[in-house]
Amino acid sequence: MIDLKNDNLLINKELNENLENILKRKVFSNGYIFYGPEGIGKKQTAIQFIKEIFNQYYPSSNIQEKIIDNNHPDFLLIEPTYLSKGNLINRSETESSKNKNQIIRIEQIRKMKTFLSQKSIESGIKVVLIVDADFLNEAASNCLLKTLEEPTNGLFILLTSRLSSILDTIISRCQLIRFKAFSKKQLEIFIRNNSDSSIFNFEEGLDIEDLIDLADGSPGKILNNIKIWNELPNEIKNNLDFPLSDTLEILKISKIIAEEMEIDQQLFLANFIQKKCWEKTKNTKMIKNLEDLKANIRGFVQPRLSWEVALLKIATKEL
Repeated sequence: MIDLKNDNLLINKELNENLENILKRKVFSNGYIFYGPEGIGKKQTAIQFIKEIFNQYYPSSNIQEKIIDNNHPDFLLIEPTYLSKGNLINRSETESSKNKNQIIRIEQIRKMKTFLSQKSIESGIKVVLIVDADFLNEAASNCLLKTLEEPTNGLFILLTSRLSSILDTIISRCQLIRFKAFSKKQLEIFIRNNSDSSIFNFEEGLDIEDLIDLADGSPGKILNNIKIWNELPNEIKNNLDFPLSDTLEILKISKIIAEEMEIDQQLFLANFIQKKCWEKTKNTKMIKNLEDLKANIRGFVQPRLSWEVALLKIATKEL
């Protein structure tokens, strides 16, 4: 049966049983959408699920390795791409995972249709895994919809943390598999089970309570936040006793943030500051100000200016 205890993550029992029942019946939907918060094991679970599907046809000890390496003849991975010098670059091939021009393009869906038109080699079915399906642009979405409407020997699994960004017509043609956020208690168990691991080595200034509060129910986000914290410039960590009051210091900090930190690092920092400000002040206008800052960061709106405005408003209490 499917083993979803990957990396010591606590997998929802109901979800596990649902996938096991699908495998037992051996009657698969044309498409599945795995949806829920980031960092709770959607992709890992999908890989396990696909492995078990392939094992029903031709069992092999290295199927999972082939899937992970995108090297199985009956498996196709589609992920957001961006253009660089006229070439499409997969997100996994670049260090900048938050490039604002990343989308899933119609060229990729056309490639998928060619893949599906070919006879399966090592199994009786071909499987397409679309990571972050909410990145499908309009043309790609419409092309995928037409493919879903046509009978093929293919099975589609779409992963998303933003279900509302996917076409309703695509959703209606897929079976929804919901991944729930973890409770604080589950996250505490996750941390306790991994406390001796090197992945939980983080520098001073961040504590377990911070990790849980900033995780939004996601074990994966805990690990990512530890990594982000350890990589933050020392000039930032040494000046996190917000709110800052020195205007020149705010301008200096904003410059460092904008020039040296990736988007995901900036969002983490904004969330961290927001948490600390709320603990100290309980000022709702201050929280709204930081929400506006996060919206600007996500929208790639002049990050240096956005940070300056937000931090100066807090310092001068012009909220």
